[in-house]
Amino acid sequence: MGARFDAHPLFAFGGRTSLADKEQLDHVPGVRLFTVIGLLVLNGWGWQQPLPVSRFPLPGTRYPSPENKVSYVSNSTVPTDIIVVAHQDDWQLFMGDVVAGRIRSGARTVFIYLTAGDDGRDSLYWTTREHGALESTRIAAAGLTIDTAVTCSTAKALEHAIRKCTIANTESYFFRLPDGRRDGRGFARHSYQSLRKLRAKRMTSMSAVDGSAAYNSWADLVATVTALIGEGSMDRTVTIFTSDPSVVVNPHDHFDHRMSGLLVADSRRKNNWNVAYYTGYALASRAANRSKDQTRQKVALFQAYDGVMTRANPKWSAYREHPAFYAECMLRTYGRKIPWR
Repeated sequence: MGARFDAHPLFAFGGRTSLADKEQLDHVPGVRLFTVIGLLVLNGWGWQQPLPVSRFPLPGTRYPSPENKVSYVSNSTVPTDIIVVAHQDDWQLFMGDVVAGRIRSGARTVFIYLTAGDDGRDSLYWTTREHGALESTRIAAAGLTIDTAVTCSTAKALEHAIRKCTIANTESYFFRLPDGRRDGRGFARHSYQSLRKLRAKRMTSMSAVDGSAAYNSWADLVATVTALIGEGSMDRTVTIFTSDPSVVVNPHDHFDHRMSGLLVADSRRKNNWNVAYYTGYALASRAANRSKDQTRQKVALFQAYDGVMTRANPKWSAYREHPAFYAECMLRTYGRKIPWR
């Protein structure tokens, strides 16, 4: 999810910056429940208190960077879930309880983050977002008997360098393409590049914010993601989870979210995969449908991410920017499945 909201009716009820204003927030459906759960989850750590120390280096620490070739996920006979999202907090907000359940079931889980989620800011901001995503993943894998330490390297797919981090039975790939802003216009820092423009052929190429890779077309990007999943795979055990690209089912969404779903849809024209599309920003306008346990799971995952951001800079907390909206997301997960043909 992009860090910056543009004015929109879905977010009109937000804007509080602290849980100290609970009485004023109680009229918003779900916020009171979210406040209680947020203060009790993870052995009592609340939004105003730090999370336990991360088991990976904090921002500013360099990971080791050996080069590795990609081990294509379709080569495995183990059930594999591919999470294709635009930003580092998207899956936690929109499908967190589902993804956590799959990880804990033992399914091999591969996260593909298309953009750096940079919001037009410098590298300290977007690398912190990556660390937050990895902390959410570590929390999701908690309880597994395998090691949840983080190891990172540089992988290559179709000769494109991609940051790869492994935790337990998960792999995370960070493409680090520029955040396109909610409307797809892009930011000045990165010459107004965006996934929306690349797909519409309004740009001839798109480069990662750290200069690690460049994609010569939308087709090049689609082919690279397809290569990570396993080009030509007909494996019924592979399921892709992503943002719903439909403007009817999922209106008012961030264009980066929509492009993630369209990338999967474009790739699926030649590859027969199970796909699950999940609602994004429109989630807050739907009826609450999560149990208390599912809500706790979503809170824990998002709190892990937001805690990393807050420790680096209190002003980077997404929750404090729009608490009512995030509270609503914790109570909801909506998706639709497109089955294997």
